[in-house]
Amino acid sequence: MAEESFDVLFIGGGPGGYIGAIKAAQLGLKTGCVEKRDALGGVCLNIGCIPSKALLSSSEKFEEAAHHLGAHGVKVSGVSLDLKTMMARKDKVVTDLTKGIEFLFKKNKVTHLKGTGKLLGGGKVEITGADGAKQVVAAKNIVIATGSDSTPLPGLAIDEKKIVTSTGALALEKVPEHMVVIGGGVIGLELGSVWRRLGAKVTVIEFLDRIVPAMDGELGGMFQKILTKQGMEFRLGQKVTAAKSKGAKIDLTVEPAKGGAAETVSADVVLVSIGRRPYTEGLGLEKAGVALDEKGRVKTDGHFATNVQGIYAIGDVIAGPMLAHKAEEEGFALAEILAGQKGHVNYETCPSIVYTAPEFAGVGKTEEELKAAGVQYKVGKFPFMANGRAKAAGETDGTVKILADAKSDRVLGAHILGPGAGTLIQEIVTAMEFQASAEDVARTFHGHPTHNEAVKEAAIAVTGKTLSM
Repeated sequence: MAEESFDVLFIGGGPGGYIGAIKAAQLGLKTGCVEKRDALGGVCLNIGCIPSKALLSSSEKFEEAAHHLGAHGVKVSGVSLDLKTMMARKDKVVTDLTKGIEFLFKKNKVTHLKGTGKLLGGGKVEITGADGAKQVVAAKNIVIATGSDSTPLPGLAIDEKKIVTSTGALALEKVPEHMVVIGGGVIGLELGSVWRRLGAKVTVIEFLDRIVPAMDGELGGMFQKILTKQGMEFRLGQKVTAAKSKGAKIDLTVEPAKGGAAETVSADVVLVSIGRRPYTEGLGLEKAGVALDEKGRVKTDGHFATNVQGIYAIGDVIAGPMLAHKAEEEGFALAEILAGQKGHVNYETCPSIVYTAPEFAGVGKTEEELKAAGVQYKVGKFPFMANGRAKAAGETDGTVKILADAKSDRVLGAHILGPGAGTLIQEIVTAMEFQASAEDVARTFHGHPTHNEAVKEAAIAVTGKTLSM
């Protein structure tokens, strides 16, 4: 029996793979997608972006009902947590969305190949199913879209019960008394805030002297103060060097990052969240001759091509921010390229978002980056405390900051800490895509009263003349 052959085969059904596969099929290419999970969607839909946002939303509603509705004249008593129902809702959200991708595959005639893919060379891919059965398929173009997994911390054995990655933190059966989060990045802060709202004491241990180090330093400092006020504890400039199980507890050995006396910190659950690493294990890259860089990522040119003819790579497995929307844009653009079109990705306008409450989002350059590059710039800021809609909603924590070139006024970056920051940042993403100036943003209509007016005011403030302050 002849092996099945495709114009393009994506290995990995996450955001990059499934978006790329659907677009490629829509452009007339015979397309297949290999995915080893039972469900499509990758880490993002199954154990990442989507379930975490479901729990963030649910935990925010729980805290609002328990502590904040009274200020609005809504009297609530006897608020209690039904964690089992909360988790079931999260699971249903995930299932509904992954089934939606299956539907889109069928609608667009994308062949879904269930199993683990391995490059054999010569345009061939071996797929091993869950039952061990193997099949070989051929493809003119093969796209590696296998994503990433959690970076381990030496000395801490992950069991996804007491010492967990984000996977285990999304499925705890009870609220821990004390959760220690190792790593002050996006994932750790989001999941730490979920369990803090549900009743856990949460301590964040971060090796560096600040949290979310890739984001704007000034707003990052404000962010930490807000989270501290909410009840999270931060131990910066410290590292975990060992873990020992002691009954129901985990004793962590914690030392100053720059050296000093060690101490013991005890926790019920330890969330290891020190970053992610590209997933390339078992792909047969070496046999196929695909080159990796010094960080274990697949090397590509400016158009996602590897050093091997007909093999491409996108998403977390290549250089750049490990973000679902980055992978999606790359999958979309590569599909266009393979169909003979002019697909491209503008990485300068890729936003980063922390979905805590308040949210923290940024796009473009930070002040630290502009200073390091010697770029002359102007700054405009506006606090949500002075925004009418934020005041009416009782969501006044945070600030909008816009950075513009000192001479041309072109927007170089923006950073928003506040309500709906992940949505508000999109205005600046669009402005930067069209190379707009801060004045362009300032002179654009913004509905009143909206949170978006804080963006307008920050743009006006780039000139040094605010309206509301």
